[in-house]
Amino acid sequence: MALRGSKDELTSHQGKAVPPHDTREEAAYLKMLGEKQHPVRIKLLDGDVVLGWIEYYDRRMIRLTREGAPNLFIFKHDIAYIAEEGPRRDNISNRHGNAE
Repeated sequence: MALRGSKDELTSHQGKAVPPHDTREEAAYLKMLGEKQHPVRIKLLDGDVVLGWIEYYDRRMIRLTREGAPNLFIFKHDIAYIAEEGPRRDNISNRHGNAE
């Protein structure tokens, strides 16, 4: 008496391809955050946390624009996670657009 399916059904799963390493979802997410100037909290692997919005990114790093502090270039391999901080603050985008 067979428990579940035949032997052929069980071995058919072995030939499936490994999921792709890059789904391009990371780039789409970072693009959305940057276009909306959405505030984010970035926790680094060393435990430091920085706040700001993502102005630029590429495959190796992001540029974090901060209010009242120097902008940062952060290598992605140093990031533990990126968390959204709530609705966009108008004063971040207005201050960024004005010459100081």
